[in-house]
Amino acid sequence: MFLLYSCAWFLCWPTLAQTQEFTVTGQVEIVSERPKSPQKRDASNVVVWLTPLDDRGLKTVSHEAPAQPARLVQKEKKFTPHLLVVPAGTAVEFPNRDPFFHNVFSLFEGKRFDLGLYEAGTTRFVHFDRVGVSYIFCNIHPEMSAVVVALKTPYYAISTASGKIEIAHVPEGRYLLQVWAENASSEGLKALRRNVTISSETQSLGVIRVVEEGLPVPHKNKYGRDYDAPGSDYPVNNQK
Repeated sequence: MFLLYSCAWFLCWPTLAQTQEFTVTGQVEIVSERPKSPQKRDASNVVVWLTPLDDRGLKTVSHEAPAQPARLVQKEKKFTPHLLVVPAGTAVEFPNRDPFFHNVFSLFEGKRFDLGLYEAGTTRFVHFDRVGVSYIFCNIHPEMSAVVVALKTPYYAISTASGKIEIAHVPEGRYLLQVWAENASSEGLKALRRNVTISSETQSLGVIRVVEEGLPVPHKNKYGRDYDAPGSDYPVNNQK
């Protein structure tokens, strides 16, 4: 009897081992190439994600409905939050809580859309049905910007101001590590890609150094032209 139980335990052990999950940690550092800038900067809002490369990670990937709806609120000529990470296929709400019109659009990378003019108290939805990074603006207010990162994996983290990242419930296995940061070049971000293995011996991604390159370039409106002079709000019911 003991031999039977021992053999059964031994045969089951590889299956049990494959289901182990870990909290993966790492540290983001922002290094600036700008003249007269400090070497290290605020490291918040860097997205780090792991895409499974083998069956162990792939079998556990699921996209459960979020506890709160995905939403980018327009208020006081700002998007809140500035950065939103969602599973690919998510519908994101864009409510207008200002007393004037907005025209939200994204015509560059990721999901392309133009919501047109819509007034205070109304809302529009965008279905982010493709993986990628969408840079979002308002066609009326050039100071408004936001970013939506749509991923096909639930294993991601957004760095804190100190650069700390934690990705919970990551099954052991092989993954592709990818990074996004707003002021980094596409070439610099590609250079950070690498394969990693998560196991009982390795749960740290180490230090991820992100290089900021140059100053942000002012964006154009949805027609590819410069914005009108400030003060061009479209008020609703003559409210300012």
